[in-house]
This record gives sequence, C-alpha cells and structure tokens, in this order.
Amino acid sequence: MAMPDAKDINVSSIEDPLHLLQAELEEVDRSLKEVTLMLDQSRVEVGKLTQRNAAVTAHLQQVQTQLERATVEETRQAYDSAIDAQQRLFVMRGQLEKLQNDQSHLERSKKFLERLQSASSNTAGGGKGEKAALTSVEMLVNAQEAERQRLSRQMHDGPAQALSNFILQTEIAMRLLDVDANQARNELGNLKVAAMSTFQKIRNFIFELRPMMLDDLGLVPTIRRYADTFKEQSGAEVSVTIAGNERRLEPYVEVMVFRAMQELLGNAVHQNQATLVKIQIDLGDALIKLSVDDNGKGFDTDALDKEGNLGLKLIKERVEMLGGSFTLDSAPGMGSRLSLSIPVQK
Repeated sequence: MAMPDAKDINVSSIEDPLHLLQAELEEVDRSLKEVTLMLDQSRVEVGKLTQRNAAVTAHLQQVQTQLERATVEETRQAYDSAIDAQQRLFVMRGQLEKLQNDQSHLERSKKFLERLQSASSNTAGGGKGEKAALTSVEMLVNAQEAERQRLSRQMHDGPAQALSNFILQTEIAMRLLDVDANQARNELGNLKVAAMSTFQKIRNFIFELRPMMLDDLGLVPTIRRYADTFKEQSGAEVSVTIAGNERRLEPYVEVMVFRAMQELLGNAVHQNQATLVKIQIDLGDALIKLSVDDNGKGFDTDALDKEGNLGLKLIKERVEMLGGSFTLDSAPGMGSRLSLSIPVQK
C-alpha cells in the first residue's frame, strides 16, 4: 500500500506516531530531490546567462569605442541588451541562492528526522523507553501540525486577504480611468502604499518562518535581528546579552537555540503578558546556554507539568535529545526565567 502524503494526514486519527514520522521523512526526501534537481538546472542556466552577459558586455564596449560610426539605434540596442542580460543574471542568481538555502534546510530536516526515527526504532520493545520515544515523536508531529495551522491562519488573515483587496482596488482604478483620472490616480497611490506595507509583512513572515540570515551569518546576528523586529511589532522591551566566544556553531545547534528563543520570547509576551524580556546567551567552549527572563504574570510550574504546554515540552525533549537540560523557574505574579544548556562539540 502506498504511503499517504504527510500533508493529508490527520494527526488525531493516527495510532502509530512512527507511521506519521515515516511519512514526514518521505515528504522531506521528495522535496529535497525536487529542490536538488531545480538547483542543478539553475546552475546550468546561470552558466549560460553568465556567458551571454560577458558576450553582450563585450559588444557594448565595442560599440562605445565606435560611437562616431554606430547609429543611435545600434547604440540603444547594445545598451538594452546589456541591461536585459544583467537583469536576467541577477534574477537567476537570486533564485540559485534561494534554492541553495532551501536545500540546506531540507538536508538538516532530513537528518533530524532520520535520527529521531532511528532512536525510536532502536528502543527496546514494550518498555517505558519505547513509550517515551513514541510520545516524543507524537509531540514533535503535533507541534509541526500546530505550527502549520498557525502559519496558515497568518497567511489567510494577512497576505492572502491583502492580495484580494489589491484585486478589488485595481478594478476600481481601472473603471475610474475613463471617468475621473485624478480619483484613479489616488486609488493607485493607495494601492502602492498598501502593496509596500504587505510586502514588508511578507518579509517579516518569511523571516519568522525561516530566517535566511541564520544560514548566512549565524545564530547571534539572527537573534539580535529577530529581537529588534519582535520589539517593534509587540511594543515589549527586549534586550539581548551575549557572553563567551561569538562563533558559528553546528547548524542543528543554531536552529535548535533559535527556535527555542523564538518560542520562549513569544510565550513571555503573548502568554505571560510581559513588557520586559531579557535574553541572555553564553557561548561557552563546552556548553551553549540560553536564558529568557521576563516580568510577566508568571505561572505555577507544577500546574504547567500537569496541564502541559506543547511548545515548552517540545523544547525540553529536543534539548534532552542533545544531552542538555531545560529548567523553569516561575511563580504566579513573579515573572519567569526559562533556561536551557546544550553541550557542543569542540
């Protein structure tokens, strides 16, 4: 029987979490093969465009040295060809860079899922260890589905709704062109402002979904940028303090720490209603430590263990899988401090 597509599986209807983990792994593997194929094709296209750009540039230089003998039309065509070649090459290089980032992200996801699958499959049968492993897999899958639902709602309420409004505003402007040109111009001006605002929201949305600078610049610059953006959007006071040797870490460690910071910062402001959040990162030689302190309403840690918080539980599971520790320190009305530490390879 063919394996069902991961996107079409309802988590609540799956009795075996390993079944869904396998489907997720196959989906990531399919996506990775597609991106790799597109990447190879894009590299070939970039090579062709680079050669064309060099030839067109050489022709333009030749025309420039013979301006007195070249006609106006020949000069114009040479410049137009050069600009067109440069623009095409610029666009393809941008697409190539995006595909490279996508490939890197999918490769990391595949390795993580394979490690998780191996850890779950190798657990001794029937004992508490196996039950704990299956619980971890189920938590991971549920967290992924919850995140997809959140992103889907954000896309529907944000960019998708804005694009619908763009279509309506465009139709209004087109009808006004023959009736009232000034009013049509005003409508187009409003449309431009709305498009710029939506473009910025989409950029923020993409950054939250997967900040490319995490791959390019590393953990610390990405956290600082995210904290500044979050501060602007939420109005909360967010500070970042870095200690230790600032350096690039293993990709899986950078992703783990960034996602943990993202979750803890969101919890502090949205759940604990904090107005002041302090993020501290200690880049030690043997341990990476992250702590998030806030002045929010706090919570009962015992009640949290009983009621459960999927995001915090998932952070704890991932940290412990890497051989680290995760601690909560909070009380109602006293704010909270959440911290984790992860061993790193030297």
